[in-house]
Amino acid sequence: MKRKMFVLAIMSIALCCFTGEASAQQVIKLFNGKDLSAWDFIVDKNSVPAGQVYWVEDGVIHIKGNPFGYMYTKEKYGDYKLHVEWRWPQEATNSGIFLLIEDVKNPFPNGIECQLAAGNAGDFVCLGGSDLAEFIQRPGEQRPAFPVVKKANATSEKPVGEWNEANIWVKNGTITVYINGVYQNTGTSKVKAGHIGLQSEGKDIQFRNIQIVKL
Repeated sequence: MKRKMFVLAIMSIALCCFTGEASAQQVIKLFNGKDLSAWDFIVDKNSVPAGQVYWVEDGVIHIKGNPFGYMYTKEKYGDYKLHVEWRWPQEATNSGIFLLIEDVKNPFPNGIECQLAAGNAGDFVCLGGSDLAEFIQRPGEQRPAFPVVKKANATSEKPVGEWNEANIWVKNGTITVYINGVYQNTGTSKVKAGHIGLQSEGKDIQFRNIQIVKL
């Protein structure tokens, strides 16, 4: 009888651990493959309707790149792993993944950009007055409008037409970025949670398989 109770107790503990782990690994799809119902939109100077800049076609998000702007999640998130896939359909130009957006502004938010500009994917850019501990400003030097924390390694991007992967961990304000499996950057912010965004800047870019796993 005692042995049976012991086994049941162990099974109960294991079930609790499994349930906790499953909860901790909850996957949230930020893009359902059909529409952009989980997102809101910014267009520079509100010059054109958002639908002319951001749309879904054949299960893929298309962002025109011109005019400037960004689409951002309606919800704020903290402590997660973000997976994003992107490609340049015709020409590798400019875009970015926005993280820890505190304030939604036009045309740039207060938040951290993981740069996707060709040749610089993995750089951090501090937008709208945001900051990272890794950005070092020399005494007497004027703070740039867009402070940059450069990536650690050589470019790991794929050619035009091929899908790239960004895997980004955000934990207690620390951001860690891998581009196509290559470590590129770590940044430390005082902000712990915020919206996630995708930028319109340059020319056409496509996104798919956008999801987070809660940590």
